[in-house]
Amino acid sequence: MPHLQFEINKKVSNDTKEEFVKEIRNAFSQIMDTGTDHIAISLREYDKYSLTIGRALPTDDICLMNLDIREGRTIEKRRELALKFMDVIKENFGINPKNQYITFTEHKGEDFHLVEKYLATWTSGEDPLA
Repeated sequence: MPHLQFEINKKVSNDTKEEFVKEIRNAFSQIMDTGTDHIAISLREYDKYSLTIGRALPTDDICLMNLDIREGRTIEKRRELALKFMDVIKENFGINPKNQYITFTEHKGEDFHLVEKYLATWTSGEDPLA
């Protein structure tokens, strides 16, 4: 059950949020070769000066991402996902990719729990809730 966390220093409309979540969920499912029902997404909106990256100006829009995922994906897949997410952020929120920062944290499948069960170790093409 990935938990994909996004923090931005601007406010966006509910319509924009709805489209963003849909694109993120679909991108994760496609690139990481898994289903969608177990994907958790958090979007936190902060005031302009509440997030910073050293290379950005204080007035720039920023996006920080913390992606908690199950271990087992290659660095190539994680990099593909990172670049795709940066593009989705740019398209939906207008945030320059140079002002985005992503951290992946990998966990064993058993670290992710839903009411039905905990998840197994990731395998290609899986439906983790089946």
